[in-house]
Amino acid sequence: MIDAKEVTSEKAVLIGVITQFQDEIQSEEYLDELEFLTLTAGGKAVKRFTQKLEKPHPKTFIGAGKLEEVSAYIESHNIGTAIFDDELSPAQIRNIEKVLDCKILDRTNLILDIFAQRAQTSSAKTQVELAQCQYLLPRLTRLWTHLDKQKGGIGMRGPGETEIETDRRIIRDKITILKKKLLTIDRQMAVQRKNRGKMVRVALVGYTNVGKSTLMNLISKSDVFAENKLFATLDTTVRKVVVKNIPFLLTDTVGFIRKLPTQLVESFKSTLDEVREADLLLHVVDISHPNFEDHIASVNTILDEIKSGDKPTIMVFNKIDAYAHETIDEDDLVTEKTKAHYTLEDWQKTWMNDIELTSVFMSAINKENVEEFKKITYDEVKKIHIARFPYNNFLYDEYEA
Repeated sequence: MIDAKEVTSEKAVLIGVITQFQDEIQSEEYLDELEFLTLTAGGKAVKRFTQKLEKPHPKTFIGAGKLEEVSAYIESHNIGTAIFDDELSPAQIRNIEKVLDCKILDRTNLILDIFAQRAQTSSAKTQVELAQCQYLLPRLTRLWTHLDKQKGGIGMRGPGETEIETDRRIIRDKITILKKKLLTIDRQMAVQRKNRGKMVRVALVGYTNVGKSTLMNLISKSDVFAENKLFATLDTTVRKVVVKNIPFLLTDTVGFIRKLPTQLVESFKSTLDEVREADLLLHVVDISHPNFEDHIASVNTILDEIKSGDKPTIMVFNKIDAYAHETIDEDDLVTEKTKAHYTLEDWQKTWMNDIELTSVFMSAINKENVEEFKKITYDEVKKIHIARFPYNNFLYDEYEA
């Protein structure tokens, strides 16, 4: 039976915490990202709630008083959804549901929902469904709270536990089936990769919404879907590209994000295999984003997790057309210069000027510095190509003469 007070709107409140590991500035950044995720999923964030805690409350994520404050706001403003900026445990969800009369989502659930919306191919749909099942399995009890049979005692005996166990068994069976299906997909993709021969493989990696698909379209003259929303690309796209006289394979991959659900990393193994097997990575960065250095660190963490952090990499600082820096008035003797005041020239003199770092500043959408990007990519691909096909060296000399 559907409750009459079920979701009545797509309006949502966002809830985060400020802890010893996540200060006020970081908390605000995470909530900014959570708001973008909410927008991408089709919702609208109308208010944020934050609380300073040593660590998230083990029972309700935030304190009881703050939860009552959230509850009062939800009731008075007819809010349909509360979204928490961390993964909630099954116990936390049950406890929160007793106080908040609305749909409860956490960051993981929200990301999975966006992935489910974006999945187009059989491969992506299977990977998303597996991640959703793995997320749902320990949380099944909340679906059966209307039976209220878990407490035991007089008048509390009945089929509740049986129905939950039946559902768990169904979900476990489904996970087994989906894993087998993904093994088949993995084998098919492995055969495809093998059939591509020994061509140099280049993979686009980076945080979500940094312009990877736009760059892919630019240099491969293809028409990969690109949109200013998170996770516009889920399916791996491979195109043959020829720069000067060297052909190589260019792969567009799913974007990464902070606090990426572990279920997704596991289920998207076949997609991430394209990164693992790449010879060269193009790490695309949205330099116009105020937290782009955090994004770089998040991507590098995931690359390390999939054992791809030591691959040859070109840092592509994209969206220079959108970059803006803060200015300090000449008469202002108080304000100290920070990274927010750096011009692009200032940034190029920082760690980006490391002699061992290969980088380029460009705008894929405005086609700025495209030739420089192509030259740098050509030089790096050529190194790999020469090592793999040393007998072709004379062709390069002849072409470049």
